[in-house]
Amino acid sequence: MNHSHQRDVLFLALSGIFLTALVLGNVIGTTKFVTIFSFDMPGWLQSITPSLVRDGSIYTMSVPAGVIAYPFTFLATDLISELFGRKKAQLVVWVGFFMNFFMLFLMTINHWLPNTYGVSGGLDLFEGVYEFMIGNTIASMIAYLTAQTVDVRLFHFWKKKTKGKHLWLRNNGSTMFSQLVDSTAILLILYFAGNLGENVNTIGAVIILILNSYLFKFFFALFDTPLFYLGVKIFQRFDEDPERNSLY
Repeated sequence: MNHSHQRDVLFLALSGIFLTALVLGNVIGTTKFVTIFSFDMPGWLQSITPSLVRDGSIYTMSVPAGVIAYPFTFLATDLISELFGRKKAQLVVWVGFFMNFFMLFLMTINHWLPNTYGVSGGLDLFEGVYEFMIGNTIASMIAYLTAQTVDVRLFHFWKKKTKGKHLWLRNNGSTMFSQLVDSTAILLILYFAGNLGENVNTIGAVIILILNSYLFKFFFALFDTPLFYLGVKIFQRFDEDPERNSLY
C-alpha cells in the first residue's frame, strides 16, 4: 500500500468516524436522557452552586443519549484539520450536513410508502422514530453547521496565531467554545419546537440541560486532548498542512 493510498484510507476512516457519530447522534438525539453520575453535594459546594442546576443537595449530570456520540465528531474534524488542512475539514462538515438530510429523505420515502400489513415487525416504533427525527435532525443540523464551522475556523485561527505550535491550545480553544454554541443552539431549538420532555417547560429547565450537556462535552474535550496528540503523533507522516507548520 503506497503512501498516497494510506493517506486516503486515513482520511476516509476519520470521515467515517465523523459521519457515523453525527448520524447516530441525530437518530437517537433526545429520545433518551442518560445519567452520567449523581452525587450529594457537600455544604461548601452547595453554597456556590445555583439552585437552578441542582435538586436540593443532589446534582445529577443528565445528558441526551445523542450527546455521547457527538464529541467524537469534534475529535475527528480536529484531526482532519491538523493533518489535511482547513479545506478538507470544512468539506467533511458540509458532507455531514447533506448526509443527514439524505438520511431524512430516505426515512421520508419509507414513511410514505404503504405498510405491508402482517409483515412489519415494528411499525409503531418506525413511525415514532420518524416523527421525532424530523424536528430533531433539522434542529441538530442548524446547530451542527454553526458549531462545526466555528470549530474549524477557530482551530485554524489559533494555529496561525501560534505559528503551528501549542497543539493543545487550538484543540481545546476551538472545541470548547464551539460545543457551547452547539449545546445552546440545539436545545433551545428543540425546546421551542416542543421536542423535549413534558417536564422541560421553562427556560430554566432548558438552561440546566444546556449546562449538563456542555459540562459533559467540556470534560470530554479535556479527555480527548491526549487522544488528539496521540493521533497526530501516529499519523503525522500523512500531514498535508499547506502552511507546513510544525505539528508541535
